[in-house]
Amino acid sequence: MSNAIELETLQNNLIIRFSRPEIRSPLSIFVLEELDKILDEIAVNRRIKKIIFTGKADVFASGADLREIAEISQENAKDFALRGQNLMNKIAASDKLTIAAINGFCFGGALDLALSCDKRIAAPEAQFCHPGVGLGIITGWSGTQRLPRLIGETSSLEMFLTAKRIDANEALSIGLIDEILGNPLECALRKA
Repeated sequence: MSNAIELETLQNNLIIRFSRPEIRSPLSIFVLEELDKILDEIAVNRRIKKIIFTGKADVFASGADLREIAEISQENAKDFALRGQNLMNKIAASDKLTIAAINGFCFGGALDLALSCDKRIAAPEAQFCHPGVGLGIITGWSGTQRLPRLIGETSSLEMFLTAKRIDANEALSIGLIDEILGNPLECALRKA
């Protein structure tokens, strides 16, 4: 395990903390692979009932590592997209309760990860964005499917086509998140 992810077990909760806020905690290939291994290990652990994803400081996580995206070729683009899709599908299919305790910036692939969770709880200062249009890319990690199902086509297209940042209040009003609380991790720990 690198310093990109920290794990903490509290009773029957596994907290997965993205821990590189100084670089906005990107979901690099390494991080995706580590998350995949963690989810496989937890799947057979009957003691763990809940998986909580969170971040540090004012960052939940950002999307894919832009340096890695710059290196994607036509030959490996599909594999890159499938790696993220498979992980998001694994989170969505988990028999554990999955919660995104969103403490700050939640952009790109991190938003896809949050969308894959059963519940999304955000701090008042949380911000959400799919910035791909400004980078000339679109998410390949299932966000284009999950976001419209959650918030509708109109709001989704606005997020995807404008890279508009939305705050926690707007996210709550359109149904992107379930709650706004000062300490989303504490709230997630209390959820049944």
